[in-house]
Amino acid sequence: MSLIADRLNRISPSQTIAISSKARALKAAGRDIIGLSAGEPDFDTPEHIKQAAIEAIKSGDTKYTDVAGTPALRKAIAAKFLRDSGIDYKPEEVIVSTGGKQVIFNAMLATVQAGDEVIIPTPCWVSYPDIVALAEGTPVFVPCSQNNGFKLRAEDLQAAITPKTKWFFLNSPSNPTGAAYSAEELRPICDVLLQHPNVWVFTDDIYDKLTYDGFKPATIVQVEPRLRARTITMNGCSKAYAMTGWRIGFCGAPVELIKAMDKLQSQSTSNTSSISQAAALAALEGPEDALVEMVKVYKDRRDLVVDMLNAAEGITCHKPEGAFYVFPAIHGCLGKTTPKGAKINNDEDFVTALLDEEGVAAVHGAAFVYPGHFRISYATSTEALRAACTRIQRFCAALK
Repeated sequence: MSLIADRLNRISPSQTIAISSKARALKAAGRDIIGLSAGEPDFDTPEHIKQAAIEAIKSGDTKYTDVAGTPALRKAIAAKFLRDSGIDYKPEEVIVSTGGKQVIFNAMLATVQAGDEVIIPTPCWVSYPDIVALAEGTPVFVPCSQNNGFKLRAEDLQAAITPKTKWFFLNSPSNPTGAAYSAEELRPICDVLLQHPNVWVFTDDIYDKLTYDGFKPATIVQVEPRLRARTITMNGCSKAYAMTGWRIGFCGAPVELIKAMDKLQSQSTSNTSSISQAAALAALEGPEDALVEMVKVYKDRRDLVVDMLNAAEGITCHKPEGAFYVFPAIHGCLGKTTPKGAKINNDEDFVTALLDEEGVAAVHGAAFVYPGHFRISYATSTEALRAACTRIQRFCAALK
C-alpha cells in the first residue's frame, strides 16, 4: 500500500518555484546568475504598511481573528472593490485568505465535482490547472495567440463551453503575458457568458494596479453586473504593495460561496495572520505614492526589455499592457545548437541552455501551457535586466 495519496499524482510541483530554487542554488555555488524567474516585486513593502504591522504587534493585536478576516479589513476590501471597479460588495461577501492561491484553492475545492470542466485561457499561471486537477476537475485549455495580444476571443470561449463546464477563469493583467483587457474587450466575452447561466466566472485581478501607458483594465462584474451572482472577483496585496511574504489574498463573491469557502478555510489554515491583516488594512486605506513610483519604474523596465528582446535574433516580444512579465516567442531559435553543443528542440531546452551557458534564469513557456515561448519577470533591477538581455542577445546570436 502506497503512503502517498493518488490525488498527488494529478499535480506537479510549481515549475516557477523550482527554477527559482535552481537559480539560487547555482548562485550559492558561486555562479554569476541573473534570476528573472520569480514573480515577486523587488521593491520593499512601503514604510507606512510596515509600521502598521509593528503597531499591531505592540498593541497586542496577535490573536485569532474571524476565519474570513477582521471586520475592519473586510470593510476596507469592499471599499476597494467599489472605489477601483464600481462593484458594491458587502463585507459579508468578502473573504481574506493566505494569499490569492488559497482563494483559488478554496473556491475550486468547495465547488468542483469530479468531471466538472474548468475553462482556462492559455498561456496561464502555472497553478490554475493543478488546483483544478486536485479538486478532481478537468482543465480545458483555450490557446490565445500572440497575434491577438494573448487575449481570449469570444468565439473561442463559446466553442470551449460544454454541458460539463463549471467555471471559466480569466486573469487580467495576465501572468505570464501581461495581457490586460479593457471594458470594450470584455464586452463580447460577457455576452457569451450571459448565454450560459450554469457557468461560473473566476476573475483574477491581482495585477490590476500594475498597468501602463494610461491603460484602464476592467473586470467582469464591472462590465456586466448581471454576472455578479456567479462571479468571484479576486485580488490581493502581494503585487501592488510589494507584500508577497505577508500572504494576503481576498475576493468578493456571493454570500453562499463565501460561507462555503469560510467553512473549508476553518478546517485548513483558519484565519490569515492578524499582523498581516493589520498591514493589509493600512495598504488599502493609506497613501499610494509608493505604488505610483513602482508603476513608473516597471514601465521603463518593460520598455527596455521589450526593445532589447526584439533585437535578439530569433525572438519576437509582444509589449504587454500590465503586470511585470514579458512572454517572448523563440520560434527563430528552435532547431539550432548552442556553442556548447546543446540542441534547442523546444522552449525548455532554450531556458535550460540559457541558464547553463549564460547564467540567466527564465521560465519555459510549456510551464504556462504554451510552448515556444519563455517568461521573463522584469521585477528586478534595471541594471540586472539590461545585463540579462545583453546575455540573451549574445546567446541567440551564437546559435547555429
